[in-house]
Amino acid sequence: MVVASVARHPVPVWVVTRAVLLLCLSGAVTFPGPDVTTDVSVIYQGWHEILRTGTYPLDDVTWQYPPGAALAILAPGLLPGLGYAPAFFLLTLVCDLLVLVLLLRTESGGAARRGTWVWVAGVPLLGPTVYARYDLMVTAAAVGALLAGVRRPRVMGLLAGLGALLKVWPLLVLLGTPRGRATRRSWSAAAVAVTAVTLALAAAVPGALAFLASQRDRGTEIESLGALVFHVWRHFGWQGQVLLNYGSVEFLGPYVPLVSTLALALSVAALGWLVVWRVRARQFTAATPCDAAFAAVLLFTTTSRVISPQYLVWLVGLAAVCLVHRSSRMLRPAVLVLAATGVTLLEFPLWFSHVVASDPLGITLLVVRNGLLVAATVDACRRLWRRTVTEAARPRPGPGPGPGPTAALSPEPRSGSPATSR
Repeated sequence: MVVASVARHPVPVWVVTRAVLLLCLSGAVTFPGPDVTTDVSVIYQGWHEILRTGTYPLDDVTWQYPPGAALAILAPGLLPGLGYAPAFFLLTLVCDLLVLVLLLRTESGGAARRGTWVWVAGVPLLGPTVYARYDLMVTAAAVGALLAGVRRPRVMGLLAGLGALLKVWPLLVLLGTPRGRATRRSWSAAAVAVTAVTLALAAAVPGALAFLASQRDRGTEIESLGALVFHVWRHFGWQGQVLLNYGSVEFLGPYVPLVSTLALALSVAALGWLVVWRVRARQFTAATPCDAAFAAVLLFTTTSRVISPQYLVWLVGLAAVCLVHRSSRMLRPAVLVLAATGVTLLEFPLWFSHVVASDPLGITLLVVRNGLLVAATVDACRRLWRRTVTEAARPRPGPGPGPGPTAALSPEPRSGSPATSR
C-alpha cells in the first residue's frame, strides 16, 4: 500500500534525493572518494574569469567544448551574492526541476509515470557528480526538444540546436523525426540556431572555434570500453602510463593510438548504421524520435574513447523521455542504463583509485558498467530497427490500406479512453 502510494507521487522523492545531493556538495554530508566539486570551483570558475575578459581559454587544452558552452560557464556569475560554485549548483538544480516538470506535464497515463521515475531515480544514482558538471543543463535542452516533438518541430529544432552549442550530441534528437514537414522544419530551425549563434560568438569572442582542434593528441580515457584492453594488459607487462591528460585520466603509451583509432572507426560504423536505419525506417510513431535519439546516443557513448561519469545523465534523460510514451519499447534498455548508472557511482568517485590502479575490483567495475552499456546499446538498436523497419514491412491483415503517416503519428490515447479502460 505504501509502495503504491509512493509510486504515484515522485515529487517528494525528488525533493528528498536532491536535498541529499546539495548537502553532499555543500560539505554538510561527507561523500566518500575524491572531491567532485573542484571541476566547478577550480576549472569552471577559472574559465569564467577568462571568458569575462572577452576571450575563450585558448591556452587551456582542457577547453574542448562548442562555443555555446561559454554561456553555461558564465551563467552562474549572473547570480549575485552566492559565490560561483553555489550559483552553479543552483542552476543545475533548476534544470533538474525543469526536466521533472516537463516530464510530469507530458505524461500520457499511468504507464507513462515510469518515465518520470527514471529521471527521479536515475539522477541521484550518479551522486554529487551530476550537479558538479554542466551536462545536466545540456540534457535539459535535449529533453525539452524531444518533448516539443513533431507537433512543434521548430521549437524542437531550436532547442536541439541550442543544446548542440553546449555539447554536440543533442543534434541526435532530430534523427528520428518523421520525413516531410517535421524534418524540414526541425532540421532547418536547428541549422539556423547553430549557425547564427556560432557566427555571433565567433565575431564577438576570439577562439570560439578553437575546440575543433583541441583533442587531437589525447589518449584513451581509462573508463572507456577500449581502455579495458590496457587495464588487463598492465598485468602482463604493458609499458604505458596513466596520466591526467586533457582534463581526464587517460592511458598513454604503446598501442593507445591504435585503440583510439579503432574507437573512432566504431563511431563511424555507428553513424553508418544510423544512416541506413534512417533510410530504411518506414513507421514513425510519437515515440520514434525519442527511441532513435536514445539508441544513437548509446551508440556514440559506448564507442567513444572517453566515457566520463556525467555522460550517464544524458542517457538517463533520454531513457526517461522514451518511457513517457507508452508506445516506446525501450523499457529494458532503460533499466540497463539505470543499472550502469549505479555502477558508475561505484567506479567514480567511490572506488576510482581501484580503477586507476587497474586492480581486480577496478577492472570488474568497468567490465560490469561497460558491459551493461553495450547490452543496452545492442538491445535499443535491435528494438528500434524491429519497430520501425521489420514490423513496418510486414503485410497488415484485413481489407483496405494500412494506417498512413497521419495515423501513425496520431496522439496516444489518454488514460480512461476506450483503448485503455479495458
